[in-house]
Amino acid sequence: MSKEIKTSEPWRVGVLFSATGFMAVIEETQLRGTLTAIEEINDSGGINGRPLEPVLYDPGSEAAAFGRCAKRLMVEEGVSTIFGCYTSSSRKAVLPVVERLNGLLWYPTLYEGFEYSPNVIYTGAAPNQNSVELCAFLMERYGTRFFFVGSNYVYPRESNRIMREMVRHNGGEVVGERYLSLRAKRNDFIPVMQEIRAAQPDVIFSTVVGDSTTYFYQSYADCGFDPKTMPIASLTTTEAEIQAMGCDVGAGHLTAAPYFEGIGGASGLNFVRRYKKRYGEDASTNMCLEAAYFQVHIFAKALAQTNSLDTEVLRPTVLGSEFDAPQGRVSINSYCAHTDLWTRIGRANDEGQFDILHESAAPVRADPYLIGYGRTVAFG
Repeated sequence: MSKEIKTSEPWRVGVLFSATGFMAVIEETQLRGTLTAIEEINDSGGINGRPLEPVLYDPGSEAAAFGRCAKRLMVEEGVSTIFGCYTSSSRKAVLPVVERLNGLLWYPTLYEGFEYSPNVIYTGAAPNQNSVELCAFLMERYGTRFFFVGSNYVYPRESNRIMREMVRHNGGEVVGERYLSLRAKRNDFIPVMQEIRAAQPDVIFSTVVGDSTTYFYQSYADCGFDPKTMPIASLTTTEAEIQAMGCDVGAGHLTAAPYFEGIGGASGLNFVRRYKKRYGEDASTNMCLEAAYFQVHIFAKALAQTNSLDTEVLRPTVLGSEFDAPQGRVSINSYCAHTDLWTRIGRANDEGQFDILHESAAPVRADPYLIGYGRTVAFG
C-alpha cells in the first residue's frame, strides 16, 4: 500500500491566449480573466494548500502557433490542463495535440457548435444559446432581409450557414454575404459598404473578429448608416471591441451573449469591482473574459475534490459541476461537455456598455448539434 506524499509544489496549468497580434484586442481580456481567477484562488490558500501556477505562452494570433505552443506546454512543460484559444482555427490546431497526449483544453469562447471532444470543456456559447434567439429577435424587430459579413475562417462560415438556414426557414432572405481577411483594414470594408448600400438589408449580421471588428464598424459609421433602421448584429462584438472602435461608433448596435458587464447581481457586481480594482476603472469586462474567469473556478473546484490533474480523473468530476458565475448560475452539461449558459441580447450605448433588451428566464441547456431544433434549425 503506497503512502500519500504531501507536497506544497504548485499545480502548473497552461494558459494559451494571444497578448500580441490582431486577436489581442479580445484574447488579452481572456488572459486577464484567467489570471484574475488564479489570483483569487491563490489568495484564498490555493487548492488543497498548493497554489496554481500559470505557464503562459503567447501564440501571437497565429492559428498554427497555438498547436505548437500546446505541444510545448504538454511535452516540455509537463502541463496537462490548458486554458486557452479564441478562434475556432486555433482550437482546431490545439485539438489533435490534447487528444493525442490526453490533455484537457478549457475553451472559453462562443463558437459554431457541431463539435465534441473528450479532451475539451466548452464554456462559451453554442448556436442554440445565441444565434437562435438573436435571429428571432432581429426578424421581429427589424425585418427579414439579412446581409452577412464575416472574417474568412471556419467560425464565421459555419455560423453563417446556421443563421442562413434559420432566416430562410422563417421566411427571410440573405441578400448578400462577404468574407474578409482576419487582417482586414478600414479601407477593405469600403466595397462591402457599397454592396450593403445597394442591397438595402434590414440588418447586417457580423461574424467579423479581432481588430477588423473596429474597422468594420468605423467604416459603417463613415457611410452614415443608421443603427436604428439597419443595425449590425453580432455574436462576437463585446465591450472590448466597442471600446476599441469608440463608444459613439458602437452605440446602437446589437450583440447576443451570455454576459454583459451591466447585468448586475451580487456575483456580477463583485466580479466587475474586483476586475476594475486590478486593471483600472476604464477596463471593461466582457463575455469571453467572464467565461475565461469562471472556467478556472470550476476547474479549481474539481481539482480540490480529485487532488489530481490526470485528465481521466479530473474530467468526470468537472462534468455536471455548477458555479455561481457573474452571468448567473452555470453548469457543465454532463452529456456534451458544453456549458448551460444564459441567453441575452444587448444594445451598445454611448458609454460603451450594453443595455439588456432580452434575457432568458433561466440558463439555456447546451445543444451544440441543434438536436432540439430539427434539421432546419428553426426557432419558435
